[in-house]
Amino acid sequence: MAQYAVFIYEAEIPGGWDNAPAELLEAHEAFPGRVEELGGKILNGLALQPADTARTVRGGEVADGPFSDSKQSIGGAFVLEAKDIDHALEIAKVVPVHDGGVEIRPLFDVPQEEPEAA
Repeated sequence: MAQYAVFIYEAEIPGGWDNAPAELLEAHEAFPGRVEELGGKILNGLALQPADTARTVRGGEVADGPFSDSKQSIGGAFVLEAKDIDHALEIAKVVPVHDGGVEIRPLFDVPQEEPEAA
């Protein structure tokens, strides 16, 4: 199966996850099971701290904040194993998002080196 990066763009919830709607939190808890039901597999994931904790480097200069200044920022990402892009998009439609969207990008198939035996 092919691998896809899934980026979750979300508007920050005032007060953070402590103030997230209960149904959103429940949907996030149920999501891995939904992916499995749809025949996909999450290989790993990242939940990011709020965008105001980001630091950006451009041209060697450091600035406070995320790379892109917009209403929504990347709140998390995961690597998804799916049959093809259409299958990945089917799964992306059930990613729990409060105020944002989801981006899917195919990953290059990079061969992994086997560790040398000791």
